[in-house]
Amino acid sequence: MDNLLGLLRIRIKRGIDLAIRDFKSSDPYVVVTMGDQTLKTRIIDKELNPVWEEDLTLPVENPELPIKLMVFDHDIFTKDDEMGDAQFSIKPFYNVVKSIDTVPNGTVLKTIKPDRNNCLSEESCVTFKDGKVVQGMTLRLQNVECGEVELELHWIELPK
Repeated sequence: MDNLLGLLRIRIKRGIDLAIRDFKSSDPYVVVTMGDQTLKTRIIDKELNPVWEEDLTLPVENPELPIKLMVFDHDIFTKDDEMGDAQFSIKPFYNVVKSIDTVPNGTVLKTIKPDRNNCLSEESCVTFKDGKVVQGMTLRLQNVECGEVELELHWIELPK
């Protein structure tokens, strides 16, 4: 980790209208991967609209690597079922973090629109909030009939 640029804190906020994978519901959890690093949230039992509000922190050496997010349904006796996946780039967020100076609280620094190169379900804004650069986003899950995951990115500078 000689080339460590900083830490990316991803707050997994909630799932929206996730797919049913058990009899009437699912027991979802989220797995986040960047390069060879993998983190996951806790399992929320019997819920299609889970609220995690859970922070996962990844050390970042290369902001060009995509973040991959997968949602699974936890099963006790069989392999966990896939409930969709999404991918996004932190490059626009990182570029804003590295170029920011002091700006008024609430200032929108960059807007990223949904397109075929990202899984955004709506416009995502990078904002200066409470002395930090944050980006909220809602990702539409792919390879599944329905579902979205709402999250928020925070950058943590390392002491020099």
